[in-house]
Amino acid sequence: MAKTLPIEKFLPLTDTLPLVDVRSPAEFTQGHIPGAVNIPLFNNDERAIVGIGYKQGGKEHAVQLGLEIVGPKLAGFVKQAKRLAPKKEILVHCWRGGMRSSSMAWLFETAGLKASILEGGYKAYRRYIRQQFSRPVNLLVLGGYTGSGKTDILKILQKNGEQFLDIEHLAHHKGSVFGPLGQPPQPTNEQFENNLADAWRKFDFSRRIWTEDESRQLGKCVLPDPLFFQLREAPLIKIIVPKSEREKRLVHEYGEFKKEELKEQLVKIRERLGGQYLKEALEALDNNALQTVASIALRYYDKAYDHGISRRPEENVFELKVEKDHPEENARLLLNFINHNLKNNHGSHLS
Repeated sequence: MAKTLPIEKFLPLTDTLPLVDVRSPAEFTQGHIPGAVNIPLFNNDERAIVGIGYKQGGKEHAVQLGLEIVGPKLAGFVKQAKRLAPKKEILVHCWRGGMRSSSMAWLFETAGLKASILEGGYKAYRRYIRQQFSRPVNLLVLGGYTGSGKTDILKILQKNGEQFLDIEHLAHHKGSVFGPLGQPPQPTNEQFENNLADAWRKFDFSRRIWTEDESRQLGKCVLPDPLFFQLREAPLIKIIVPKSEREKRLVHEYGEFKKEELKEQLVKIRERLGGQYLKEALEALDNNALQTVASIALRYYDKAYDHGISRRPEENVFELKVEKDHPEENARLLLNFINHNLKNNHGSHLS
């Protein structure tokens, strides 16, 4: 008989065992546990039919409808599950941990697999992950003007053993109005939260965690409030890279995109940039003067960043000036800086 596990015991198992989400494709697309495979008991239309049957004829009538729909699919479900679980152990969940997951787990067990069900289903998972972002952690934030190479610096730190919550990667968005260029389609906001939580739970919370200074919203993805509040209250190291170096980086990162794509994004900041500066930027773009375009765009972004950082407590903001946009060297300087200048609440250096 399939066993039911609470989320605290169930979730770590998803790292090594196949996870089957038996909800409808529409539910799965809206948001799912990272790594899950969708084997829907009902497709979207079938789920609607069973729901209507429940409202009109009650539970018994809905169950009868469900059996008529699912019956011909049973062998297919088993074949999919056995392909996923060569070691004959599998995890299952639905929305509330009710009839859909119980039925599928029973089928898998009957076919010779060992199945475990998530207690409370996906609903319990969503409630659990929201709570995890409130957990106090040793968070360090790398800030700095647009074009400072912050993400590259943090990726180098990650390669050298530091922990990095790469919010922009998970959101498929770099934060600015140009953020969606060259990125895959963004996940739903629900899936973004799930992906954040999956990265979050795998950290060693006895060690520091790095992240980049971000706005609350990246495109259509919004940071969960508890995580955003932690990000805002954490020590921030503002790396100061010369503007000329940042212009070169922006030309390198965005210069390969089509002019029409760049124009479309520039127009979105018309009011904040100002009509005259927008006109100059568009003309420069037409003339392939990309560094001029970058310089004009940075007028807006630097002001916006100054405004944002001014809302942080001064005692939590530290400045590190560097001469070049050299991520490897700047990563080394950053580590040296924090180990000599920042201390945690216990008086020891942050580690």
